[in-house]
Amino acid sequence: MRADLAPLESKIGHRFSDPELLRRALTHSSLANETRTGPGSPADDNEQLEFLGDSILGFLVSEVLVLRNPGFREGELSRLKAHLVSAAHLHGVARRLELGACLELGRSEEMSGGRAKKTLLVDALEAVIAALYLDAGLAPVRTFVAAHVLDAPEPAGADVPPAIADFKSAFQELAQSRGLPQPRYAIVRERGPEHSKTFTVEVRAGKEWTSQAEGRTKKVAAQRAAREVYERLLRQPPPHSEPET
Repeated sequence: MRADLAPLESKIGHRFSDPELLRRALTHSSLANETRTGPGSPADDNEQLEFLGDSILGFLVSEVLVLRNPGFREGELSRLKAHLVSAAHLHGVARRLELGACLELGRSEEMSGGRAKKTLLVDALEAVIAALYLDAGLAPVRTFVAAHVLDAPEPAGADVPPAIADFKSAFQELAQSRGLPQPRYAIVRERGPEHSKTFTVEVRAGKEWTSQAEGRTKKVAAQRAAREVYERLLRQPPPHSEPET
């Protein structure tokens, strides 16, 4: 029985005018091969859409990283992009969207646990991105990628720096552009046994722009503190220069 795709459309944030596009994005070649009675068409499965979606995703991630991090050099941007488009990161996105339950698989893939395979899930996610683009254009894809790939929530209890960027560097660049003092970081608290400490780090750039965050390492805590104050500063309009008289 075919999966009901309405819940997935709700998670994506888009109701497809051509539902078969989304259905195709979730159809693995194993099913297409089993159901073909003659020469197959590339449109029978999601491989073409995966190809297109991979390119669209790479472009949109590059676009946002450049816009959010104007002071970063190519090497820094490349490292961030490599993480965001990696199979490990996209696998987490696909799992949160529960794409596995929506895949249309042949009997062989179904029997071998295809719904949980990283490769199949990542391929389907890229195909869904392409389907969304073909159905509605680039604007909703930008929204989807920003919400689910770029600003994906960290897993509960994860002790890794935020995926979107090096927020310490981003905050330093933004603070400099706004005429604020150089950000300073300080460990304000340590708790827990020696083998499992939790650190609280404070970042401060002037009197107003300050934040504290916790992490299992000093680096993680500093990144989280920088992210909070960086995003708060982004919401503050830059000061306008006084007109010349």
